[in-house]
Amino acid sequence: MKRSQLLLEEVMQEAEATRNLLSLIPFDKADFVPHQKSMTLLRLATHVAEISGWWKECLLDDELDFAKGDSTPKVFNSTADIVALHDKHILQAEKILNEVNEDEFLKLWTMRAGEMIFFTKPKAEVARTWCMNHLYHHRGQLTVYLRLLNIPLPAVYATTADLEGK
Repeated sequence: MKRSQLLLEEVMQEAEATRNLLSLIPFDKADFVPHQKSMTLLRLATHVAEISGWWKECLLDDELDFAKGDSTPKVFNSTADIVALHDKHILQAEKILNEVNEDEFLKLWTMRAGEMIFFTKPKAEVARTWCMNHLYHHRGQLTVYLRLLNIPLPAVYATTADLEGK
């Protein structure tokens, strides 16, 4: 099976779990932080939704330059807006992974801020690390935020103590 199709299967499986978590964000608690060094709940949820859309930058482009482009944070007015962003990004990821040439995974990709280069790696590694593992990391953080807010958690891979009534 092609790498793109393996990734697509994983993206689609994980998209549902991510969507389920994002749909639980209590917008009235948007400024909640579990620690002074932590992101707010809204910023973290936004970041999780944004990561779902990194496929173009990480797979179709050859670099990400933080010195270019607009870094203005998106403004959301509801939990539904965050979920809608995630859903839009998943549709884009599905299209990209269905159409990308397998040779693209072998090309090098660079993350930079102008002249400062953070790293250059094969796109296959970038896709795994930045589009998938990075999402799992922050989605895990999001479950902790929700748990601290006493919000019952849905299953991500199997079940949760909330679903089992523990």
